[in-house]
Amino acid sequence: MQATAYTYDPETRSGQVLLDDGTPVPFDAAAFDRGGLRLLRPGQRVRIETESAGGALRITLVTLQTL
Repeated sequence: MQATAYTYDPETRSGQVLLDDGTPVPFDAAAFDRGGLRLLRPGQRVRIETESAGGALRITLVTLQTL
């Protein structure tokens, strides 16, 4: 799934992405670290992997979108 980076805090390595329908979804440091990224800037297109947890969407991986 693709999304757009919305917020990112380099100290906590967490933030939010916006899905293409505008829905904000938070991600934690574990999802960020799993993608091997060092920095994320708002507005960057990212690829995310998710899972459903109790009806809510949980991001398990954030990485840069590549063609």
